[in-house]
Amino acid sequence: MCTAVSYKTKDFYFGRNLDYEFSYHEEVVITPRNFILKFKKLKTIKEHFAFLGMAYVVDNYPLYYDGCNEKGLAIAGLNFVGNACYHNVKKDKKNIAQYEFIPLILATCSSVKEAINLIKELNILKTPFSKSLPVAKLHYLISDKHQSITVEPREDGIKIYDNPVGVLTNNPPFDVQLFALNNYLNVSNEDPLKNKFLKTYDINIYSRGMGGIGLPGDLSSQSRFVKASFVKMNAISKDDEISSVNQFFHILHSVEQQRGVTKLEENKYEITIYSSCMNPKKGLYYYTTYNNHQINVINMFKTDLNSDTLFIYPLNDQEKINFQN
Repeated sequence: MCTAVSYKTKDFYFGRNLDYEFSYHEEVVITPRNFILKFKKLKTIKEHFAFLGMAYVVDNYPLYYDGCNEKGLAIAGLNFVGNACYHNVKKDKKNIAQYEFIPLILATCSSVKEAINLIKELNILKTPFSKSLPVAKLHYLISDKHQSITVEPREDGIKIYDNPVGVLTNNPPFDVQLFALNNYLNVSNEDPLKNKFLKTYDINIYSRGMGGIGLPGDLSSQSRFVKASFVKMNAISKDDEISSVNQFFHILHSVEQQRGVTKLEENKYEITIYSSCMNPKKGLYYYTTYNNHQINVINMFKTDLNSDTLFIYPLNDQEKINFQN
């Protein structure tokens, strides 16, 4: 289960929590402009936009979880089990495997509008990467500095939704997630002004933060969508890079999962394996891990983006504690 968020101060930021019970040993991967992208059904792309993100590299192919490109477009794939649906080849569509979706979007699209036009031409196949890696059931948050959309491969085709809050979690489908916000019309970042519950008994404000009473506190995907939307839409930070990144991680950490809280089966627990924050304009990918709260960063523009070889950075996953005395 996961949570993805877009955020804007002076710059545009995008990132996610990846919540799961185990890691595939994912790494931060930069795909430079001349790395050859091969597809099952489409023509090979030899030159394209450079992009970076979190990926699991298998046989020199990056299986991206999320990322952004040098033009300012960002994307994240989130679990959508039970609703995501892929198809056989359709002759009137551009056919791509599910794992090819993120690299195709980041390699060829410079904006959400361009992504929408491309997605309308696509058919996502139920072709696995290999026998050992099943097809991931995902839907996607795609954002640039102007707008966000949610993309869902469904039985009756690929659905594209405008996403006015710039937040996505897992199930239910996005239109149902968004409609649920209607249940929280009275929730505010301000304390309530008067008692509307009882006219015959004096009920008073006894604590700060009572405007937020009613927000869900559990870790279900629908509850995380509501909580993350509320925190993100009320978040305030200065415009500088450090302040913006700091606030972004606070938004994500408001819905993170701690080991032991979400039990799946005997000795298996879902945790927030990593949290990410990207600044596409500056080519920066920040991350923290469950075991390391220090913010680490990879700068795409400090590498040779005209290269034809992947740049791979293993995660710094050991806690660092600053001893001050």
